[in-house]
Amino acid sequence: MSEIEQVKKEVEELRMKLEDMSADTDEFSIRDSSEAAGNLDGEWPLKARRLLKGHFGKIYAMHWAPDSKLLVSASQDGKLIIWNAFSTNKVHAIPLRSSWVMTCAYSPGAGELVACGGLDNLCSVYRLPSDHSTMSQQKAYAELAQHEGYLSCCRFITNQEIITSSGDSTCILWDIESKTPKVQFNDHTGDVMSVSIYNSKDIFVSGSCDSYAKLWDHRAKKACVKTFRGHESDINSVAFFPDGNAFGTGSDDSSCRLFDIRAHRQVGRYSTDKILCGITSVAFSKTGQILFAGYDDYNCIAWSTATCNQNRQLTGHDNRVSCLGVSPDGYALCTGSWDMVLKIWA
Repeated sequence: MSEIEQVKKEVEELRMKLEDMSADTDEFSIRDSSEAAGNLDGEWPLKARRLLKGHFGKIYAMHWAPDSKLLVSASQDGKLIIWNAFSTNKVHAIPLRSSWVMTCAYSPGAGELVACGGLDNLCSVYRLPSDHSTMSQQKAYAELAQHEGYLSCCRFITNQEIITSSGDSTCILWDIESKTPKVQFNDHTGDVMSVSIYNSKDIFVSGSCDSYAKLWDHRAKKACVKTFRGHESDINSVAFFPDGNAFGTGSDDSSCRLFDIRAHRQVGRYSTDKILCGITSVAFSKTGQILFAGYDDYNCIAWSTATCNQNRQLTGHDNRVSCLGVSPDGYALCTGSWDMVLKIWA
C-alpha cells in the first residue's frame, strides 16, 4: 500500500470516528454545566401587549423588519400585511397571486423588500414604498422560479441575494436582480422546511423532513459543511443562537434541540413527557438565555437555554401557533397562529 493510500485510509477512519462521536448525543449536555454554575432559571414575565387583527385566513408566517417596529405576516387569505407593531395599524397590504403562502421575509438594512412563497413553487419579491404610502403597484419586483416543489422558507442575505428552501429537498441562493440561481444546495433527502441565516459568518443552517439539520457556507458551491443528527422526525424550524456558534431546532418528535457547531454535536434537549405535539417554530431571545418554541397545541413555551427547563408557557391563541419571532432589538416576541391573529409579547 502506497503512502497516499495509507493516509487516505487513516483519514477515512478518523472521519468515521467523528461521525460516531457526533451521533452520541448523550455524552455531554449543556444542562450538566448549568447545574455546576448554580440556578440559572430566572423569571421572564411576558404579557400580551398588542393584538394584530386583520387577516381572514390562517397565518402561516411572520418576520420582523430590521427597525423592530414593523413586521410582515403571510396568511392563506392571500395577503401579505405590513404591520406597525406599536400602533397595531396596517401599513401595507399586498394581494398575492396565490393564496397558498407558507413563508415570508423582510430584507435587512432599510427593509426595502419583502418576499413570500408557498405552493406556487415561486419566491415573489416585492419592493415597499419608501414614504409609507399605500402600495399603488402590486406587481412583484421579482419572481424567482426554479424549485420543483413548494417553497417552505425564504430569508434575505442582502437586498441582492436571498436563500430559499423547498419541498424538492433543495435550497437555492438567488441573485434577485437577475432572477437567477447562483448556487443550489441539495444534500438533503427530504423536504427542506426551514433555513436560518448568520450573515457575519456567511453561513446558514437548514432543517429537513429527513430529520437532519445541515450547516452550509453559501460562498462555497459544494456539499454541506456539517450534518447534525439527533431528531427522530421532521425538523420544522431552525434558528441560529445569537453568537452564531450554535443553533436551535424544533421537530415533530415533540422536542427542541440545541446543536453546538464547534463541538459538532447536540448539547441540549428541550422536552417533557407531557408535550406530545410537534413544534412549528423556534427563536432565541437576543441574549440567547431563552429559546421560544411554538406548538401545535396552541401554546408557546419559553425554555431556559442553559438548564433545558421550561421557564414560562404563553397561552392565549385559539389554534396552532404557526410562527414566531423575536424583534431584532430583543424587546418583543411576536406569535402568529391559525386563529388569524398575531400577538406581541413583552
